[in-house]
Amino acid sequence: MHEADTRTDRRTDTPARPAHPGHVVVIGGGIAGLAAAHRLLADGARVTLLEAGPRLGGKLRSGELAGAPVDLGAESVLARRPEAVALARAVGLGEALQPPATATAQLWTRGALRPMPRGHVMGVPGDLAPLAASGVLSAEGLARIEAERALPPAEIGEDIAIGAYVADRFGREVVDRLVEPLLGGVYAGNAYRISMRAAVPQLFEAARTHPLLGDGVRDIQRRAAEQPRAGGPVFAGIDGGIGRLPLAVARACREAGARISTGTPVREFFRTTAGWRVVADGGEVMDADAVVLATPAGPAARLLDALAPAAAAELRTVEYASMALVTMAFRRSELPAAIAGGGASGFLVPPVDGRTIKASTFSSNKWAWAGADPDLFLLRTSVGRHGDEADLGRDDADLVEVSLRDLGEAVGLAARPVASTVTRWEGGLPQYPVGHLARVDRIRAAVAALPGLAVCGALYDGVGIPACVASATRAADVVMATLGAPLGTPGADH
Repeated sequence: MHEADTRTDRRTDTPARPAHPGHVVVIGGGIAGLAAAHRLLADGARVTLLEAGPRLGGKLRSGELAGAPVDLGAESVLARRPEAVALARAVGLGEALQPPATATAQLWTRGALRPMPRGHVMGVPGDLAPLAASGVLSAEGLARIEAERALPPAEIGEDIAIGAYVADRFGREVVDRLVEPLLGGVYAGNAYRISMRAAVPQLFEAARTHPLLGDGVRDIQRRAAEQPRAGGPVFAGIDGGIGRLPLAVARACREAGARISTGTPVREFFRTTAGWRVVADGGEVMDADAVVLATPAGPAARLLDALAPAAAAELRTVEYASMALVTMAFRRSELPAAIAGGGASGFLVPPVDGRTIKASTFSSNKWAWAGADPDLFLLRTSVGRHGDEADLGRDDADLVEVSLRDLGEAVGLAARPVASTVTRWEGGLPQYPVGHLARVDRIRAAVAALPGLAVCGALYDGVGIPACVASATRAADVVMATLGAPLGTPGADH
């Protein structure tokens, strides 16, 4: 049943292929590894998935707080990309997909909560009127944007940091109070280092083809409005939490015959005259026709050291940001109207304002399933980003206290939580600095010299869930295309 569902719901240009008898080992049990396994099974492969840690799902994780379900990692998918939505439907979660109950975000900046201005793309303005009305920028900052109209087109070359480019065109205030908090919510990174080509490719192309970036922003918005899915929700969650998705994919894979093992680190894998051999830390040895490597950069580099040293060297240059999520449950009756009034989904905090928290999500407002209990209210804050991780050295209790302090200043919260939990994501998000896409091309080129091997995950094609699923689909298709083809001369015997 699941194979048929997968073939119906897949949205790719690759036609369905006849079943292959090959055995593929997938190393890594995050959403990318699971999606790769799901795709391989649909194409007829026999699959073994090995996850080093004690659980599946990577940065997607559900839990429970005060008896209520909560997401302890990623909480939504970009619904206007089809990959994650199609995967959820294929594994039986189609009816559980939900748009946010409210998507009214705010900015806590310049001493007040202010509405997120409309008419921008990732903080880059295309319309001054809503920006001026929001109070996010000073009069000097608004005047600096106006001056952009007189600037000649800029040369941006093959890539440029989005913060550097926008600061040059519109002034640093736009970057510090708009671009930074928005990009920080995606990458936990620094806008002055993040590649515009990799992170916001629409803006990169607009900047190359329009004399004014503002015109480019308006053109992006016009084209987005013309898309067939433009009337649907931009984001979607899953009833009970996005953390249900990897578990549902794993269940579907097992039902289709996959072997999935947690707590099984891979010591090494290498080529043989017949294909590949994978050796687990416990000593188990398995032969495979192909391997998909779906791990973060560090483990991937270690495993590729002997096989593809050029790829391993590139992988070791990938930097990661760490962060913590502080999830709290409150008695709804004790909350101020700014939180429990139902109008806002939360707020972002520009780092320039010097606060500890970087954002807060009012989960019980944002998601209908999280607001089902009339007496309980769930919210969470995030702490830490690349280059600004000192606060992560605090213990869990202290992170709860500093979150409460900032929430008190932002929205007047004085209540104590009835329950709280802190989830730490050490090295959770790969960074996409200038030149990242060229680095990915070099990694893939080195790996492509080894037929039957492919890589996928958040460090290659984007950190969002749909991008990870697309990366997994690409990797699965690459190795399936090689099954049955001669491997060439294998490497040294082990």
